[in-house]
Amino acid sequence: MFATATRNFVQEVDRGGLLIPVSSLNDTIALLTLVVKHKRFWRWQKPKYIPTDFDLNDILTGDTPMKPGVIEADFIKYNGTFGDNIQGTVNANFPHTNISIEGKDSSKLQSSFGSLKKEEVEVQKLLRDSKDRVLDMSHKLVQQTKEKPRQVFGIVKERILTTQPCSVIEEVQQGGQCGGGLSLCGPKSTKVSLKENGSLSKDSNITMEIPIHTAIAYALIELEIKHDGRYELCLMSDTTGYFEVDGPAKKRLLGVFGAPGSENSQLRQELEQLSDHFQLLSALPATTRSSLLQQIQKVMADQGAVCSLQNVLEQMCFDKSPEQMCFDKRPALDEVTTTESQKQNIQAIVDLLEQSGQVDSTPVLSAFHLIISAMDEMTNDCLSVLGMCCSLTVLSALELLVQCVLGKGELPLSSAGLAVLTEDIYEKTERLFASSNVSLKRDGNTVKTEISSLPGNHPLVLCIAVRGLASLAHSD
Repeated sequence: MFATATRNFVQEVDRGGLLIPVSSLNDTIALLTLVVKHKRFWRWQKPKYIPTDFDLNDILTGDTPMKPGVIEADFIKYNGTFGDNIQGTVNANFPHTNISIEGKDSSKLQSSFGSLKKEEVEVQKLLRDSKDRVLDMSHKLVQQTKEKPRQVFGIVKERILTTQPCSVIEEVQQGGQCGGGLSLCGPKSTKVSLKENGSLSKDSNITMEIPIHTAIAYALIELEIKHDGRYELCLMSDTTGYFEVDGPAKKRLLGVFGAPGSENSQLRQELEQLSDHFQLLSALPATTRSSLLQQIQKVMADQGAVCSLQNVLEQMCFDKSPEQMCFDKRPALDEVTTTESQKQNIQAIVDLLEQSGQVDSTPVLSAFHLIISAMDEMTNDCLSVLGMCCSLTVLSALELLVQCVLGKGELPLSSAGLAVLTEDIYEKTERLFASSNVSLKRDGNTVKTEISSLPGNHPLVLCIAVRGLASLAHSD
């Protein structure tokens, strides 16, 4: 709840900027606090930031602590209300099984942060004080951070604070129906049918009181750390930190965005490099694909749950060696910071992957991690609208529109598969693409797409998420 509120705040006031939302009230964010920046597997993913219990003075040699100059200023007065009314249906028809889910969710998150102020380190003084200072390379935090790949240090250079007691209020109303049919038949056997129907409704109203002087966002200066402990401050936004002891940085070739060519040709190259992942998902057993699609839609109702699922899958895919995975296939779900019901949904996805034998299949796990990672990069609005479009027919239409984005940018509305775009569905689709920096316009009997020149990877993550979900929805 708090993490969603701060993420909304940053998206509204500094989208594409340097501010990082505070994800937990338990995090201590002070000026010069050491934060570990963890670079992600997919090059378009935002880094993960992990605040530590230490500040820069704790890892400096010598007995004289640095005392940074601090500049304080009023920031803004912020009160935000975010709400969704989501109604969706999933109908999947596979050999021997028919499954349908209908859901209606109404949610409202009200963040009343009130008047905010900004505290900022005086960078010129920090530069002077850092001259000739050396880090203690034997410090446990330094040792543990530099041993892990893709991790660097940053120090908090500014933070946004509350100046009065404030609150975050979440109201949720949920209702749904589920129905399914399973037919079993074999050689010389009697056909057996099993049908289940159920309904669920749930209301909740939660208020979180936020104390005065609570940090809700911060910005970093990354550190270039030499092997002997000398360090430099990365003052330019396009300069990133590193540990010299790690040797030359190895740049990932996957997803090199910015190569010569038009924006849609760049997108096409990116998606072509990922095509094997979508094929792996399409090749899963039909019942596994339908069940995974159902569980994904449940998780999509909560952006925090999508983030938690992404973290769990990342742990399963990359944070453990093959030897460890053989003995410990399940991630530590107790560490997932979301509701108990969403923990159960996440666990259900892990169980489905395990039962289908995919936990031992790194390529399939990586493919599934790919589409969840794309969803995790989406804005709240984009994710909410995508959750409304998870029926087989609508996903097929979205996939055609993605192909249109990657191709000539024009498609006849009379094309097979686009008949599902009724006025209501078209409005949702238009909103979905607009949230991802892609315009969708009707011109007579033609729909035209155009990628905006705004910064970020929103068109790419939209294409990945749609292609991935459509791969799970494809009927045999």
